[in-house]
Order: sequence, then structure tokens, then C-alpha cells
Amino acid sequence: MRVYFSPCGIGLGHVGRCIPIARRLGEKNVEVMFSTYKEGIRYVEREKFTLVKAPPIGFQVKPDGTIDFRQTAVNPGPFFASFTFMKQVNAEIEAIESFKPDVVVSDSRASPLLAAKILGIPRICILNQFQVIIPRKKHFLRLARFADSMTLAIIGKMWTSGNVVLIPDFPQPYTISTGNLNVPKSYRKKVRLIGPILSKNPNELLTKKELRKKLKLPLDKPVIFAPISGPIRERAFLTGILRRILLEFPEKYDVVLSLGYPNANTEPILHGNLRIYNWILNRFEYLKACDLVISRAGHGTLMQCMCYGKPMILVPTPSHTEQLNNAKQAEKLGIAKVIEQEELNKGKLLENVQQILESEIPEKLRQVQKEVLEYNGLENAVKTIIETAEKTG
Repeated sequence: MRVYFSPCGIGLGHVGRCIPIARRLGEKNVEVMFSTYKEGIRYVEREKFTLVKAPPIGFQVKPDGTIDFRQTAVNPGPFFASFTFMKQVNAEIEAIESFKPDVVVSDSRASPLLAAKILGIPRICILNQFQVIIPRKKHFLRLARFADSMTLAIIGKMWTSGNVVLIPDFPQPYTISTGNLNVPKSYRKKVRLIGPILSKNPNELLTKKELRKKLKLPLDKPVIFAPISGPIRERAFLTGILRRILLEFPEKYDVVLSLGYPNANTEPILHGNLRIYNWILNRFEYLKACDLVISRAGHGTLMQCMCYGKPMILVPTPSHTEQLNNAKQAEKLGIAKVIEQEELNKGKLLENVQQILESEIPEKLRQVQKEVLEYNGLENAVKTIIETAEKTG
């Protein structure tokens, strides 16, 4: 059996949830190939999977990490964006024809789904945002209305053109991506909520106390973990701010900051009670060992924190409506606090850290954790992929 994975390469989240599926399939002697671009390439290369580099596609970003919809509309603009998309489709057709997979698994990419449809190959789409949402700012209102209608009519049809759409999220009341899943009734029969895709379940790791000893973290004070992910330009501004703030954090906290650069040096830089990593190989060990997480509001990070029972301080990327919706939902569930990027400073961050650690939020997360760990998105995804391939084999 052969499976062709084609995750979005912007940031690390999409590749990051396909890799555990690919590993599990590899254990079942399934041959796997990846197609991705941008940041996703280094991640796949680090994991040593067979890789085809796809033509890159993306959006414009301002220096503070804000998505610049005006510049994106001009550069690359609709013509060149369409041209790049068709280049992607053509590249996917060539790669798929060469690899001859039994099923194509796309994570938030339309071009592989179209390529596989042209070639008559079964398709599975992994998704946590059904519709592209433009911010409802006054000067974007007309663009927003146009985008809403276009994405539901065209991209929505594309996402559901295959056998099934897998949403790696929890059922209600804990669905984090609920604000991003405006799925029309006509498409819902193909959509399944399967639970989060984790490469490491918390029950598979040492205890929190044992991990702190292993990682040389203090046993007698709170540990804060800040794994910053996302596209390079989106996270660079935040990591710059956080580095300055965390260098001045009181000694009563121990802090671990990960800058999210795959293939970079994995040795930490030590500054008193702050450790800075370019890349952390054992992310889940730090996640289980910590008391609190500071991060962007990416879907994957929120899923992991809920499964590991960790309260969060979220700093969503400005104008990134998916993250803004994720953060809003997490705050509504009472498992996180949200700080807008322009309001982030030492005083505000310290205040929120203290409030969370002294509140009932950590206890609430322990209860949430017990419920959400019942949903195994990894096993559900693997089962669906194998069943889809065997039906058409």
C-alpha cells in the first residue's frame, strides 16, 4: 500500500500532524511520500521521509506578523496566485503519477485534491478551517463578503470532493475550531470530527516529577513553556518581544522558550532562569513537565495543551481570524487567557501568569483532559486511510 501526503507547508502545524500518521502507517509497512513547501520542507527532511518539493504559495505578512490582506491581493495578486496554484496542480499530477499511491491525503491544500481527482485516485482531506475568513474591518468588508461566498462555493466544494474530510478536533462542547467550521448542510455528510492527532500520548511518558528530573527542571517552582510556532515572519515578531520579556521574568519562575526552527541547533542558550531553544526534539516531555503554556493560538498547539491538561496564555497573530477564533473559543471554555499582541508587555504577561496559576483553570484542565483523551485522532485517521485505500485497491 502507498499513501501520498500533501500538507500545507506554511508553518509547521499541518506537516506536524501528518507525520505521526505517516509514522504509524510505516509501522504497518505502508510506503509513504510527502509533498510540501516552505517551512514544511525542513520538517519533513528532518523526519527523513521521501519528499517532493511543491511550488510555494502563501500570503503577505507585515513586520509585526499581521497578515497583510491588501498586499496579498496585489502581490501575488489573483493572476499570479492562480498561476502558482496551477503549477502546484501540475507538479502534484507528475509526483502522484510517479509514486502511484492508493490514496492521497491532503492537509489544507486544494491542489493535490484536484490533481488526485483528475487522476481518479481516492482522496482524504484533513482540515481545521473549512472556510477562509477575511477580518471584518471596514475597508475589508466588501472583500470579506466576496471571499465568504467564493470560498463556500468553490473551496468548500474542493475540500469535500474526495471520500471524506477529517477534522482533528473534539466533539462539542470542546470543539476548538467551531468558529472556523461553517460547513453547509450539503457537505456535512462527508465531514468527521476524529479527535486530535498526537505523536505522543501523555500516558506514554514519564510522570511530571520524573520528567522534571530528567530535563533538569526545578521541582519547587512553576515551569512556563513557550513553544512558538507558525510561519517564520509571523512568529519572529512575537519571539522578539517574548525574549525581552522573559529575560526579565522573576526567579520564582523557570521558563523554556522554543523558537521553532527545524534542523537548527538543539542545544539551549541559558540566561539565568530562561532556556532558549531553536528547536526542541522532545516537545511533549516539556509540555507534560510544565505548569503553563504561552503560545500563538494555532489549532495543533491548543489540541496538545488540552490533551496534556495545560492552561494557556494565547497571543493570536493579529488579523489571523482562524487563530482569533481559536483563542476566543479556548477563553470561552475557561482554559486559557488571551493577550492581544499590541498589548503584550512584561506587566500584562506576569499578571496573567499569576492569575492562571492561582485560579481554578489548572484544575478545570485536569477534568477536561480526562474527557478529551478518549478521542484518538491518530488511530481514527490511520484507520480511515487504510480503509479508503483498501476499498479501491
